[in-house]
Amino acid sequence: MEIRIFDVEQGFCAYVIADNGNVILIDCGMNSSTGFSPSTYLVRNGCRGIEKLVITNFDEDHIADLPALIRTGMPIQVLTRNNTISGEALRSLKLEGGPISAAMESFLSLHTTYNQPVTSPPNFAGVVENFFFNPYPSFTDTNNLSLVAFLHYQNIHIVFPGDLEKDGFLELLKNDAFKQALRETNVYVASHHGRDNGCCEEVANYLQNVFYVVISDKGYQYDTQKTLPFYSRIAKGGPFGQEPLRKVLTTRCDGRIDFEFSPGSWGPR
Repeated sequence: MEIRIFDVEQGFCAYVIADNGNVILIDCGMNSSTGFSPSTYLVRNGCRGIEKLVITNFDEDHIADLPALIRTGMPIQVLTRNNTISGEALRSLKLEGGPISAAMESFLSLHTTYNQPVTSPPNFAGVVENFFFNPYPSFTDTNNLSLVAFLHYQNIHIVFPGDLEKDGFLELLKNDAFKQALRETNVYVASHHGRDNGCCEEVANYLQNVFYVVISDKGYQYDTQKTLPFYSRIAKGGPFGQEPLRKVLTTRCDGRIDFEFSPGSWGPR
């Protein structure tokens, strides 16, 4: 399995390629500064379809390239998201912040269309998925409605928690399965792009086996981004490129971050 975490500034997009070639696309952010878009990247790299599209958060920075992705005609077999909120309720929630964007219109269309149970789930050749989320209307803000996606492969575990904030984490910590998944985690993608409102000490107490923390964000603009001490404390660290020990990897400094996983071997490059 390979995971490519793209540099999409203050957004998120990860391209997961299973050993059988099947694809999981986690979010669909883009980089307005460089012009990078996952839709163009996937087409240029020969991707002919997405077996599963996972949307961890309903905000623009996680779905910005969705209209272009749909225009490619690339089939999307399964859409996974927090489906406890209806399209109508989500539209009303987003309208509170202003007009509905083209990206949100595209997502709302998918959210409404993909409404049947998945009877033949795609095969990801040994990749096991677990998803957790808080139900609407227990939470009515998009960050705490984030979907937390765990991928497990050959005893290696990685988590993508969207933009979940402390209150949302505390609610999920009432679930024993969620706590166990955190204990197993080896790669932790920082919630809310590494912002301080995504840091949760109660979650950190369960992250006992993390080697790398990954932050997807653009350059420093706010004090809320200065969370490296918190995440450095969580991670054990490991080799990265020519460096013998790195704990925190960031798209703002390292660009695209790739992880390769194979039996008996794994790590970033």
